[in-house]
Amino acid sequence: MSLQLFFAPGACSFVPHAMLELAGVPFEPMMVKLHKGEQRSPEYLAMNPRGQVPVLVDDGEVITQIVAILLHLDAKFPQAGILPASGVARTRALSTLAWMNNTVHPTFTHVFMPQKFTDDEGAQKIIRAFAANSYKGLLGEIEAMAAKASPWLCGEAPCALDAYALTLLRWGGYAGIDPTTLPATWTLVQRFAALPAVARVIERERLQLNVYQPAA
Repeated sequence: MSLQLFFAPGACSFVPHAMLELAGVPFEPMMVKLHKGEQRSPEYLAMNPRGQVPVLVDDGEVITQIVAILLHLDAKFPQAGILPASGVARTRALSTLAWMNNTVHPTFTHVFMPQKFTDDEGAQKIIRAFAANSYKGLLGEIEAMAAKASPWLCGEAPCALDAYALTLLRWGGYAGIDPTTLPATWTLVQRFAALPAVARVIERERLQLNVYQPAA
């Protein structure tokens, strides 16, 4: 078995990165330095023409898109508990995962990269401000979930939702949102980050959990 995960520090690729470490399976972490444009190199684009992370290569098979990667890993390593195994718990987890990926994540993209949506600098400022306010509301929904976690978002064991919650809350700092104002989520992600396997990922990616800086 040969597994490679192409990831970028601080990106959503943290989610499968953390799940692979938690699963305790051998894999090769392959860092992609987005600030250096490595995702646009001919070699990377030959593998993923969209130039995005994460990418999972499983015995030569290239898999892109975070939801597809997580479902692939969940099927390959069912003992890892990446998602609940069956029933309503699995359905609810998949619903939340899809919402995190198709609603919360793109809202942050409007904050962090408004230039993707218009080349008008004035419009970019409007998009960024509007999206930051929307993002705060979405993190509020995650806060309500975290307040009910028992003790993790999927139940008794940590899962992909906890990893995504950490990523999304961390990004909130870049949107001007103090993570400590969301105490249930902040407590959850600190517990998740303290797990030895997750701590290895955080060290590898050199992540700071709280990147919020008060306005001067």
